[in-house]
Amino acid sequence: MILQVQDLTKRFGGLQALTGVTFDLPEGQILGLIGPNGAGKTTLFNVINGVYPPTQGQVFFRGEDVTGKPSYEIARRGLARTHQVVRPLTDLSVRENVMVGACFGREHQHLRPAARLADEALTQVGLIDRADQPSGSLNVAQKKRLEMARALAAKPHLILLDEVLAGLNPSEIASMMATVRAIRDQGITILMIEHVMQAIMAISDRILVLDYGMLIAAGLPEEVANNPQVIEAYLGDPKMTAQLLAE
Repeated sequence: MILQVQDLTKRFGGLQALTGVTFDLPEGQILGLIGPNGAGKTTLFNVINGVYPPTQGQVFFRGEDVTGKPSYEIARRGLARTHQVVRPLTDLSVRENVMVGACFGREHQHLRPAARLADEALTQVGLIDRADQPSGSLNVAQKKRLEMARALAAKPHLILLDEVLAGLNPSEIASMMATVRAIRDQGITILMIEHVMQAIMAISDRILVLDYGMLIAAGLPEEVANNPQVIEAYLGDPKMTAQLLAE
């Protein structure tokens, strides 16, 4: 297993954001993470990659206990992530933004090889023609690709993707899904939060469902989509659930 999460609990004062979350992620899979707004999905990401220490529980990455280690140490071990709210370094070019990932990632590259890795990542996500532009000039879809390129330049074993499809139109979603599959096909494991149900059901090997900070279901997409507890908590109308699986 590339990632093992055991009994993860996180409290912020009187607010319990996560309660006893446990799951394993085999290497080479795409694992989808769904649930209502406020269910604890991004908090789970933040505990896994060291933004917050857990109140209780453990995180193992590639067999090593990384519980509570700072984000930069976990990044050096090969775990990268994107963020739901995309904030590029607007004073830097697109290429320079991606070079940051290479410099502070698993291989800790110097500037010249970091630029080469940045161009490789920008080519993979379809942004190489904008490499010299200011990052602030990109639109929403392009900024999401920039986030992915920065994560890829870190040469990770595992990427956490936080709503990379949010705000995209159907053609942009299809293109981004193809990019995510290509990343997995090059040997990078993916854990992704997503609210675009047709996409997450189609692309994931397995699905996890959080509700009020608790893991209420885990399994194959069709199993999760037909789970009565998931339908009640998140998916809603069973007819719409059937449509999700048909698309």
